[in-house]
Amino acid sequence: MEKSFYNIPATRLLPSRWDLFSLFLVLSIVFVVAWVCSSLGGVVDYRSSQSVAQYQHISMDLWNLPGYAANTTVRMFMALLCSFIFSFAIGAWAAKSRRAESIIIPIIDILQSIPILGFLAITVTGFLAIFPYSLWGAQLAVTFGLFTAQAWNMMLSFYQSLKTIPKELREAADMYQLSGWQRFWKLEVPFSMPGLIWNTMMSMSASWFMVVASESIVVNFSASTSGAINLPGIGTFIDQANNDRNFTAVIAAIIVMLLVIVLYDQLIFRPIVKWSEKFVVSEMQQETGSNSWFLKLLQRSTILQSFSYFMTLQANRLVNISWFKKDLDKSYNQAVHQKIGKGDSRLQAAIWQLCVVMSIALFLYLAWRFIYVNTQEPITFQETAKVFGYGVLTALRVFVIIVIASMIWVPVGIWIGLRPAVAERVQPYAQIFAAFPVNVLYGLLGTVVIAFNLNFNIWCIVLMALGTQWYIVFNVIAGASAIPHELKMAAKNMQLKGMVKWFKFLFPAVMPFYVTGAITAAGGAWNASIVCEYINWGKDSVIMASGIGAYISQQYNAPGDHTANIALGVAVMCILVVLTNKLFWRRLYNYAEKRFSMNM
Repeated sequence: MEKSFYNIPATRLLPSRWDLFSLFLVLSIVFVVAWVCSSLGGVVDYRSSQSVAQYQHISMDLWNLPGYAANTTVRMFMALLCSFIFSFAIGAWAAKSRRAESIIIPIIDILQSIPILGFLAITVTGFLAIFPYSLWGAQLAVTFGLFTAQAWNMMLSFYQSLKTIPKELREAADMYQLSGWQRFWKLEVPFSMPGLIWNTMMSMSASWFMVVASESIVVNFSASTSGAINLPGIGTFIDQANNDRNFTAVIAAIIVMLLVIVLYDQLIFRPIVKWSEKFVVSEMQQETGSNSWFLKLLQRSTILQSFSYFMTLQANRLVNISWFKKDLDKSYNQAVHQKIGKGDSRLQAAIWQLCVVMSIALFLYLAWRFIYVNTQEPITFQETAKVFGYGVLTALRVFVIIVIASMIWVPVGIWIGLRPAVAERVQPYAQIFAAFPVNVLYGLLGTVVIAFNLNFNIWCIVLMALGTQWYIVFNVIAGASAIPHELKMAAKNMQLKGMVKWFKFLFPAVMPFYVTGAITAAGGAWNASIVCEYINWGKDSVIMASGIGAYISQQYNAPGDHTANIALGVAVMCILVVLTNKLFWRRLYNYAEKRFSMNM
């Protein structure tokens, strides 16, 4: 007999201590979210410097830190909701349309390497125009900045999952005559959920990494004057503590931030990871699974189980709504079916290519006018050449980071991934370290650099590596964990040992996963240069390295409107990223996929 709210014994319907606890917890979360959202608004005139000046500083009282952390967390989850919608819409479009795929994937490769300050500098004017007299304009700009730190990774994960759905599952969906709407929610989303959840956790870590740079909005009043809006949040608190050289405030912010990371990991992500394991497609039972004490506690609540059952019924009704179902009464039309499956004609392909080329040409023309024409101080050829030189220096740092991180973490990741029990214990701590923003280390590193007169052009690599090496770690662990048991037994029967085992078995087995992690880490390193090559430790102590990240940060923090210079830095970074992707990373990815993939 199917279990539902209506056949639960009467004694089970009486409230228990688990029901009271779960209701208290859920209502507390709803209250905190409602309280934070009610305080996000405010009255401000973005055309008046006096009106903007009232939001230039926040209180540094340590008792305000929990409220700041709640504000930052709510913004991050608002951006996360937008990232899910973007991933489902754009990821599905790219996976199901060759034309869309040929445009979307290269654009995403570029976007995930653009620094968050580049997005903010170019888009903040539009968001402020939506709410010209409300603080919600700045809130939307900050949320969009956090969105850019999350969406690209999640969208690529969903896209790759849709491209790898087994043929058997697709045929089963055809046999059940599922419509496109039903196929999306009953096959594609469930199949992609395990990988999407893990990449969501990584995206949240990237959000913490960039939160210090995103919660400060620069408002340009004229070409020479500007003002800053520092929204209440833990990122703004850390930035202001760095400016004041307040070690106590920095340490307190670190403690509160780690507590918040642990809380949402245990209360939100761990239960979701455990829930997503039911969608894993595997012929063998998993050796270990994730555990969630909080999920077990909630499952003991009868009220929450009944509410969950009610919501499941409503979701099924929405998925199976008659408007989006196939009309099975219609007869099968073979001519129409063959016409749908037929490829595009040469004329259609030529028209599509022409539209793409014209769109690219129009974009390049508008970008050229924006950077070189519509500016009061025209950017010279010497300035452009200097920015390209900065980009080459940052590219060298990215290369050094990938080489060093690979030499250290690939063997360690393989060792962890081959031991499921160790991997289960290590991954939560690795996620916390991945979410740790290196901005809080500015004070320590800045003091060391100044005290010992170190070369910051070299030591900024340490900050960049701390923020990007985790992509390699997680992907290598996932690759080692996915090695088939039969392949492990074959290597054991062949008595592979020592260096032969590593170079003939382990390294080739994880190579596709490693290349994916290295590509993501390289993009993250370009993005991280924006906060790692430019350290503001105190009002009069700015430490800069020679690089394109420092150039963009300097132009962003300089008084006045320097949007054209920022756009030039972002454009140069995009050009270098496209070249490295085309000439190196994509070739390496295709080689690893063809040479070392275990898919038949």
